[in-house]
Amino acid sequence: MGVERSKLAFCGLAALGLALFANARAAENTLAQRLRERAEQVSAASVQARNVAAFYAQRDYAPAWQSPARVAALATAIGSTRSDGLDPQAYHYADLVAVQADPARAATTDEQRITLDLLATDAYLQAMNDLRWGKLDPDRIDPNFNFAPLPVEREAWQRDISSALDHADIDDLFAQARPQHAAYARLRGALQKLRDIDAAGGWPAIADGPALKQGDSGPRVAALRRRLILGGYLAEGDEGGERFDAPLETALREFQAEQYLEVDGRVGERTRSALNLPVRARIDQVRVNLERARWLLPQIQGDVVVVDIAGFKATYFHEGKPAWSTRAQVGMPYRSTPSFKSSIDTVTFNPTWTVPPTILTQDLLPKIRRNPASLAANRIRVFDDSGHERDPSSVDWNHPRGIVLRQDAGEGNSLGRVAIRFPNPYGVYMHDTPHKELFAEERRAFSSGCIRIERPLELVERLLAGMPDWDRKKIDAAIAAGGTRSVALEHPLPILILYWSVDTHDGNRIAFKPDIYAKDAAILRELDRPRAGAGIVADP
Repeated sequence: MGVERSKLAFCGLAALGLALFANARAAENTLAQRLRERAEQVSAASVQARNVAAFYAQRDYAPAWQSPARVAALATAIGSTRSDGLDPQAYHYADLVAVQADPARAATTDEQRITLDLLATDAYLQAMNDLRWGKLDPDRIDPNFNFAPLPVEREAWQRDISSALDHADIDDLFAQARPQHAAYARLRGALQKLRDIDAAGGWPAIADGPALKQGDSGPRVAALRRRLILGGYLAEGDEGGERFDAPLETALREFQAEQYLEVDGRVGERTRSALNLPVRARIDQVRVNLERARWLLPQIQGDVVVVDIAGFKATYFHEGKPAWSTRAQVGMPYRSTPSFKSSIDTVTFNPTWTVPPTILTQDLLPKIRRNPASLAANRIRVFDDSGHERDPSSVDWNHPRGIVLRQDAGEGNSLGRVAIRFPNPYGVYMHDTPHKELFAEERRAFSSGCIRIERPLELVERLLAGMPDWDRKKIDAAIAAGGTRSVALEHPLPILILYWSVDTHDGNRIAFKPDIYAKDAAILRELDRPRAGAGIVADP
């Protein structure tokens, strides 16, 4: 009899277990069905809403955020985006934290559970995408921008982060979404350092007055010393006090060099202005460049030439690491060098220079009208639209029509000994220059848009490396021959022409470049603009 009762009890428990399992499966199916309905309802609201709908379709509409521990991990990861210069509140941070902190807000009904799931998915996908690609659409910021990833890349990324959610730590996923580049990590470190300075009251301002120099003393020198300590140029605890001594001058010169100022060891007007810019303004400048880093750093891979416009330099990267660098001259603010990517495909020795229409109209014509002999003095010849040479005296220089000016190769040619070319719609290329004295200036925005580099033949050596017979002797011989000669690269090399307004140095010390084209303000304004709702869920 006892055995029979045991069997009956076991059968009863089994039946109850099956019933509970069936009820759980039914509840899951109900949630999945309701999730599908909600996702399909909102999928037309925005691109982000379609991403959320695709996320659930990929997982057969199974909920993703029913575990309180997973929601808490998501909230923590989203909070960390502040270190990326982003606003965690753009990713439902307050709501996700409140759900954890206030049991009264916990999701209990099916509808609440679905709403929380949609909210968390929206936050996860948006934060991950912003870390990987940037919050803003760079095409709207800069019409020349052509670095954006292909749609197929974004779609593949979307699938990857959807499938990875059930198999990886959320904090690790956020870390992997960030650009995997040392410069990005240094920018995040620099941002935190500046925020710590701000939280402690900021850095001191140096009062107006005569230029400070070694040998001076007083409260203004003490403020300078403290400012350079906070900037990482002097050690904490430096004992110099109010005396402008040799170590303080050395630190000041280092600051001036890194901030693209005249390196004279004196605190004149321009240096004082750079020192006194509020720390919060510098925080915003780093945030702007973290956004640029998300757009651009993933592009610096393999062998590539990078032109840093605001830094006035060109760098050759070998296998993703800087291998060679030189100073550069870039476009004047009113003839700015555009940011874009292309591939170097041709090197021209002893190039001729065809005068661009803007330079002809705005620069040369006034000179020619004043002194027609300037054409011959600069070895510039006149051609018609068909390429036939014309006598300059036959041209009405007050109303010239259908002419092209071309400067002969050789001594004094505006392109110097070599031009490095890459396809683009702006007529921009890199080249040598006869104006080498301008490389001594700290701020080198002197060209009409093209990029003049200080040691072009060293770059040409690297571009032609591996091609038969193109060692440095052959290059020098081609130049010495005097004739114009173009050489096509067997393997075109990517070139990225970028705009950054910061540099990072050891110890999270940061150099702030002149924003020569005034580009930072537009990015900051858009970064701080609240994101429009994705149409996923109503505000809780």
